[in-house]
Amino acid sequence: MYSSSTTHRVRYGETDQMGYLYYGRYALLYEIGRVEMLRDLGLSYVEMENEKRVMMPVMSLQQRFVRPGRYDELLMITTTLRKLPVDTITFHVEIRNPQGKLVNGGSVKLCFVDMNTGKAVPAPDYLLEKLRPYFEA
Repeated sequence: MYSSSTTHRVRYGETDQMGYLYYGRYALLYEIGRVEMLRDLGLSYVEMENEKRVMMPVMSLQQRFVRPGRYDELLMITTTLRKLPVDTITFHVEIRNPQGKLVNGGSVKLCFVDMNTGKAVPAPDYLLEKLRPYFEA
């Protein structure tokens, strides 16, 4: 298993009339979590797309809203890979408020696509090399 955490402060423009983080913004926080996880592993989306020619489109997004994130709160985004990817990769996400209480949780599933052919491909070796040490017994 591999986990990574990052923070995000809720900005005024991200809130609704009630001062709550607008529900449509949570998908962006999931993206922030997975981008920062890859960065923690020494990878980046830019490198994967521009140099390795692999993109990772979203296949599904599951979320549950537990309590509101509020304006100016510093939210903790924890992203976890529970299993080594094969043909797809699933990022499990928990977003917690400053008191450590769960605000939102869920998962996002992506696949790997060769940008030159437009076809789905298995998880790239360079990603698996970075992740394997965290999944070995």
